[in-house]
Amino acid sequence: MTTCLITGANRGIGLELARHYAKNGATVLATARDPEAAADLAELKKLHPSLEIFALDVADKASIDRLAATLAGRPIHRLVVNAGVMGARGGIADAANTAKLWADVLAVNVTGVYFTVGAFAANVAAAGEGRIAIISSRMASSNAAAGSSYLYRASKAAAANLGVNFAVELKGKGIAVGVYHPGWVKTDMGGAGADIAPAVSAQGLAQRIEHLSLATTGVFEDFAGAAIAY
Repeated sequence: MTTCLITGANRGIGLELARHYAKNGATVLATARDPEAAADLAELKKLHPSLEIFALDVADKASIDRLAATLAGRPIHRLVVNAGVMGARGGIADAANTAKLWADVLAVNVTGVYFTVGAFAANVAAAGEGRIAIISSRMASSNAAAGSSYLYRASKAAAANLGVNFAVELKGKGIAVGVYHPGWVKTDMGGAGADIAPAVSAQGLAQRIEHLSLATTGVFEDFAGAAIAY
């Protein structure tokens, strides 16, 4: 049976990925910063009792280390590094772009990715033909520059760069790594005017992750399989 660890699974795309994998028979290890407040995850667990919920704050390395110790030796077939935050959406003059906000967002979107993959790579290797999916964004590509949302774009570009480097290092351990744009999704982050429903994104992402292999490791593509330039 496939075991999937999904970070940031309490809402949005992470929640829909948890729902998709649970419905399709996988053992889902879902994380949230505050499991007590993750009402939607609790409801999902009622439908799929095998789903397990864990506390994880990816901005806190000690929190990552605690979960890694809890899951030590447990094979993880699919690691989906999804937890992320947006930050200010304006341009250079956006007063919301404070130094503290930059530090907070980078701690989740960049160092959180780095330490999460480092903490669970051994679990993925133990699964045999394990796969790691890093949820980035088309906005990470230099081809999509728009002079706005600097923090999100920069942090997701860094996450994508981490992904392609992980692909090089971990290939020898039998781990394939892919970087994915989930689409413009109707979530709290994407807004009600976005293009697609979370379930559509989750189904597409899951298909791309299943298509991932050592032959395609290092890809950057969207939920429908279209290639994105780093």
